Amino acid sequence: MSDAATQKDKLVIFDTTLRDGEQSPGASMTREEKIRIAKMLEKMRVDVIEAGFAIASPGDFESVRSVAEVIKDSTVCSLARAVKADIERAGEAIKPANSGRIHTFIATSPIHMQYKLQMEPEKVLEQAVNAVKMARNFTDNVEFSCEDASRSEFDFLCRIIEAVIDAGAGTINLPDTVGYGEPGEFGAMFGSLIKAIPNSDKAIFSAHCHNDLGLAVANSLSAVMHGARQVECTINGLGERAGNASLEEIVMAVKTRHDLMPVTTNIDPVHIVPTSRLVSSITGFPVQPNKAIVGANAFAHESGIHQDGVLKFRETYEIMKAEDVGWNTNKLVLGKHSGRAAVKARFEELGITFDSQEALNEAFGRFKALADKKHEIFDEDLQALVGDSTHEVKEKFSLVGLEVISKTGARPSATLDLVIEDAAVKAHAEGSGPVDATFKAIESVVNSGSELKLYSVNAVTEGTDSLGDVTVRLERGGHLVNGVGSDTDVVVASAKAYLDALNLLESGVAAEAKEGV
Repeated sequence: MSDAATQKDKLVIFDTTLRDGEQSPGASMTREEKIRIAKMLEKMRVDVIEAGFAIASPGDFESVRSVAEVIKDSTVCSLARAVKADIERAGEAIKPANSGRIHTFIATSPIHMQYKLQMEPEKVLEQAVNAVKMARNFTDNVEFSCEDASRSEFDFLCRIIEAVIDAGAGTINLPDTVGYGEPGEFGAMFGSLIKAIPNSDKAIFSAHCHNDLGLAVANSLSAVMHGARQVECTINGLGERAGNASLEEIVMAVKTRHDLMPVTTNIDPVHIVPTSRLVSSITGFPVQPNKAIVGANAFAHESGIHQDGVLKFRETYEIMKAEDVGWNTNKLVLGKHSGRAAVKARFEELGITFDSQEALNEAFGRFKALADKKHEIFDEDLQALVGDSTHEVKEKFSLVGLEVISKTGARPSATLDLVIEDAAVKAHAEGSGPVDATFKAIESVVNSGSELKLYSVNAVTEGTDSLGDVTVRLERGGHLVNGVGSDTDVVVASAKAYLDALNLLESGVAAEAKEGV
């Protein structure tokens, strides 16, 4: 019996947060950040983790290889164009994995073949088959994608899919690359192809949808209802342009509407919210409050009618339990009287581990300092605290003190006391606002030559005493760094984040800026 037959009721969850999600403008991640996210995805029991595009850069290769070395329970995948150099690089990157996959692709739509590839369809078919055969030299687990499948001709899709399955592809991915598909037609395409292709039972069919028209999740679920048994998705719907299909929405839709989609996943949904928070903190992209499943308001009820109904019987207005996706963790509150063991245990429940006792002591010290400023410490606070200290870099720049003057009718100014390579330095500047003045003051003495690409500030929890979580993204020489800083004072958090980014630049801990693929 084929693998496809034995898994007809199993939906494979293929997470591409580390590859396609990272192609979201400004979302480049360092190797260490990718490993942190990969470990959470593994804890969530994601089936396949697409760790990167190994040929894209030396940094991407090292990231894929590092993820392959540490992940034991999920399949680790690298993307590769249908060319020899890409496939060899991908094969080398996934070599340490317990279970590795090469995901090779070529465009199949007339517009892509004519204008991008400048190749005739017969040559595209030949290259696709050769690529799959080559990939099989490195692993038995080969996936083939028909890029821009939703705008490809049906007959050509039939021919190329049949040929690559014969060549050894075990998964066939049909991407809605530009978000052009509509649920009815996109799902029907899967059903028709599976029916028309003689050897379709030898492979698992997969959907990979972009959200340009806001239909990525709907298109993916329609594909599942028509026979797809793998969905490619990302945490928080992260991805280039308008993003990808959201993992949390796919998983919970399948779980909640099992009557329509008689498939199951391996996902442990209790880790969804912590993973969402981790991805948000690393990328600096906050989750909108009304985002399904993981938004702050996803399980909130303000309407009196709704509140009354929920109090009488939860299912009147809630189709899922907040606890099922990890929201229950937000109710477990730590405070200034909590001990080291309790804090360590809570970190571990959030998927956060420490390489040394010294690292734990530093995090616990940050926890105690925050607990003196605010009464309750929530899980989001802990994520922010550890995000503030995840980089093992030498601190060339550090903040000692900050004074900001901002009043109506006067230009804001900032005066900072810094330590730069063990020397005390004072910096002063004016700006259009207190944060702008702070950044200009830092640059007045540092002259980093970097460009600010992103400034993101997010209130980690509710209340005016909430920890402010700031992300600063700097670019210099084609390299990107994400500096993070947390404090109950947002301006102080901003200064910390900027200095963190500068320390990362000086230490060479950076992700390479790259175009979407």
